[in-house]
Amino acid sequence: MSPRDVLRVGGVGLRTRPLRAFLSALGIAIGIAAMISVVGISSSSRADLDRTLAALGTNLLTVAPGSTLFGADAQLPVEAVGMISRIAPVRQVSATAQLADTPVYRSDRIPEAQTGGLGTQAVELDLLDTVGGSLASGTWLNEATARYPATVLGSVAAQRLGLGAAGPDIQVYVDGRWFTVIGILRPVPLAPELDSSALVGWSAATTYLGLDGHPTRIYTRSAEQHVEAVRAVLAATANPEQSNEIQVSRPSDALAAQQATDEAFTGLLLGLGAVALLVGGVGVANTMVISVIERRAEIGLRRSLGATRGQIRTQFLAESLLLSALGGVGGVLLGGLVTAGYASSQGWPTVVPLWVVAGGIGATIAIGALAGLYPAIRASRLSPTEALATP
Repeated sequence: MSPRDVLRVGGVGLRTRPLRAFLSALGIAIGIAAMISVVGISSSSRADLDRTLAALGTNLLTVAPGSTLFGADAQLPVEAVGMISRIAPVRQVSATAQLADTPVYRSDRIPEAQTGGLGTQAVELDLLDTVGGSLASGTWLNEATARYPATVLGSVAAQRLGLGAAGPDIQVYVDGRWFTVIGILRPVPLAPELDSSALVGWSAATTYLGLDGHPTRIYTRSAEQHVEAVRAVLAATANPEQSNEIQVSRPSDALAAQQATDEAFTGLLLGLGAVALLVGGVGVANTMVISVIERRAEIGLRRSLGATRGQIRTQFLAESLLLSALGGVGGVLLGGLVTAGYASSQGWPTVVPLWVVAGGIGATIAIGALAGLYPAIRASRLSPTEALATP
């Protein structure tokens, strides 16, 4: 038989029992859709991370105090920022200081215990450029506002305080004093610790909040080709006497580690998709076995009219392949739609790797061949008289 005749004969069983064919193909489609969407969503997330790092850069390093030899909290020297700025490849340096016992409240009527997990940090004026942050509302601190009770809220802080925009009439209560909210930040991916803080100028923190001048975190940006070299000397430069008490990190590494965790979870979901695909293949095999039993008379008639065993095998194998292919194509389309919908809701680029589409189609063909092989062989072994005699 020609390939066209094989397809036409193989489609007879599907056309005569459309509901059964649809339900069997649906099992394959669900498995393929699960695998496509899981890989697609993971790839879209990775593409968004790459886009974020391309925009923010991977050359941001942070310096923070660790612990002393006896387990107490260490402290960065007041001169640490100036010393780090002398490292030749360093292009930008800025610092923050976490202020102890200075929670932020929406009003002075809120009980002190209900802090909402928010705190206050003193910041230098060049912090926003150094960490790659941007404003959602209002303005950043300047030479004037950094000396007075003014604050810029992180995105999480603003959300928990119920503030959607900054303004001269918007104030928050910090350590017994009202601070005017002059700005609200967008989320800062490379410095998430800023999101849940009220940021005030270094001078204002010294005047009103008792800042002792010691930074608690220093942010540096270096030339890309010298990042590792700068990273190697940051601890000794920040605190030459106790460099072992200094922690140096690269925020982009944390984002990459988070992506690696997501990929491990993706592997688990792929396993579940493979199980669903296997169940779909069993459903196709079951459908084909039943089809052979129900169509014995047809098989006997075709054998009586001269059809060979090979042609009978080809007919039922083609029917199984068509059934699986329908499920595979439907699964690829469904998985692509799920990926596009979820990626759009998260603001990610939609990425569906070509290899997973080709792998999905290849898996359906393999499953169709395996699921249809036994029923096809069983059908070809029926003798014409035995098949025609079956009631």
